[in-house]
Amino acid sequence: MIEAGRVGRPHGLDGSFHVTRPEARLLTQGAEILVDGSPALIERRAGTDAKPIVRLAGHAGIAAAEALRGAQLAIPAAAAPALPAGEYWAHELEGCTVTDGDRVVGTVRRLVPLPSCEALEVARADGGDDLLVPLVRDAVRSVDVAARRVDVDLAFLGE
Repeated sequence: MIEAGRVGRPHGLDGSFHVTRPEARLLTQGAEILVDGSPALIERRAGTDAKPIVRLAGHAGIAAAEALRGAQLAIPAAAAPALPAGEYWAHELEGCTVTDGDRVVGTVRRLVPLPSCEALEVARADGGDDLLVPLVRDAVRSVDVAARRVDVDLAFLGE
C-alpha cells in the first residue's frame, strides 16, 4: 500500500476534509482510494497539492468528515501511477541494500521527508547508528530498484 495522506479536519459542511501529509499525485477526483482499508471514491478534489481538500462519495456532512478524522488514505502499490525517471515510491526503496561500491553499508528502513529533500534512513549492516542519506546526486550514485540496490558515496556523507 502507498499512503496518500491522512484525513484531517473538516472543510465546510458538505463532508469535505483537509488531507494531512498528502501525496497529491494519488488524490485525484474520480480515483478509488482505501480509507483505513475500506474502498471509497474521491468525489471532489480542491485546494492545492500542498493542502488538498477531498470529499468522498457516500460521506456527506460535517459529521461524516469528522468521523473519518485521522484515517489513513491509501492505494494499492500496483495502482500507483508511474513516476518520471529518477523518482521512486517509498515502498520501492524500503528494504533495498545500500552499498558504497562493493562495500555493504546496510538496508533502507524508510524514506524520511526533510525540509529540503527526502532522505533514506539506512539501518547499518554493522549494527551502528542509522545513517541518513539525502536523495541528492552527490550522495546517491545510482538506484536499481529491480536489483534492490542503492549505491551511495560515503565520502560525500563524511563517513
